[in-house]
Order: sequence, then C-alpha cells, then structure tokens
Amino acid sequence: MLPSEKQSARFERGYKAWAENTSLAVRSRLKLLPTDPLSHFELAEHLGVIIWELSEVDTLPQESLSYLSSKEGNEWSAVTVSAQKTVVIINPTHSPARKASSGMHELAHILRGHEPAQVTYSHGGITFRDFNPLQEAEADWLSGCLLLPRTVLQHCYKNNYSHQDVRTGYGASCDLYNYRLRITGVERQHTKIKKKVA
Repeated sequence: MLPSEKQSARFERGYKAWAENTSLAVRSRLKLLPTDPLSHFELAEHLGVIIWELSEVDTLPQESLSYLSSKEGNEWSAVTVSAQKTVVIINPTHSPARKASSGMHELAHILRGHEPAQVTYSHGGITFRDFNPLQEAEADWLSGCLLLPRTVLQHCYKNNYSHQDVRTGYGASCDLYNYRLRITGVERQHTKIKKKVA
C-alpha cells in the first residue's frame, strides 16, 4: 500500500527524515552502498526475523492453507507472528514486487517498534483484528524508503532506469517507484535541472 498525502501529513515531525536515515543506516550496517538494493530477506536476517511463505507453516490445517492460497483468500499480503521467534508469513500467490513490499512493510513495523495488532475470536469463529491507521501508514512509508530511499531514486532517475530495471534491480513495483519519485520531489528536481541545462 502507498500512504496518501492525508495520512503522511499526520506523521510526527521528523518521521520522514528518520525513515530515510534509517534506510541508509541499515544499508551501512549491512555493508551496502547507499544506492545498493536492500531485500526484505537481507533485512529480516539482520533483524533475526524468519521469512516464510504460507506453505512453510506446517501447523496450518490443509483447508486453511488451500483457502489462504486461493483467489478467495487473496486479500491478505503478509502477517507477522511472534512467539519464541518472530516470523513474517508472505502470501505466495502475489508477484515478487508485492511480496518484497509486503515483507518490507512487516519489517518496518518491527523497526519502528509498533505494538502488534491484536487478534480476537468471536463465538462464531470469525476473526477480528484491531487496526491502527497511523501505524499502517508509517509502515507503508518506511517500507518504501527501505526499498527505494531518496539516494536510490536519484540514482535511478539520473541514470534513466526503466521500470523493468527498477523492478529487477530493486524488487520494487512500478507504482511504488512512480509514487516515490513524485512524493519525494526527485522527479520535479531533476526536471528543473534538465530545463536549466537546456
């Protein structure tokens, strides 16, 4: 998901800068350059988090597994489960770019120290989950920064990367790339520079 401008306007002062700096700090700790790709697998390993696809959850009943892997159960992207270890479970039916974004979103919650959502069960067996819109918007923003920080956006735009180049090299969707170019002002900044040179 991409946070709306209305949602991002509710972030505490300095959050966007913190998210950019966190993305660069993580890359530095992992001995990556500021313009290097960062995968959700690398970040998960660094944080001591396990990434599983749904099929790896061997305690899940076959009926639930079949439903969650079907078109009917396609509304979920990823979920974090914490017991003895923290595990992020990713929907195996989604595209690689969506899996990367969903995995990074879950890891962003962990990096930010968000309170986990609570799951409750009704007498009828229906599951409800509390939802914190601000935490979700923060995780959306941070996951975008982790995949495509401003330094990467500038590098890609300046070097005329195609959408395919970004998808292949950084695991990010075209929608996320276009959104981040626009929302960070990188596209506007480089357009002005080109006009001045011309």
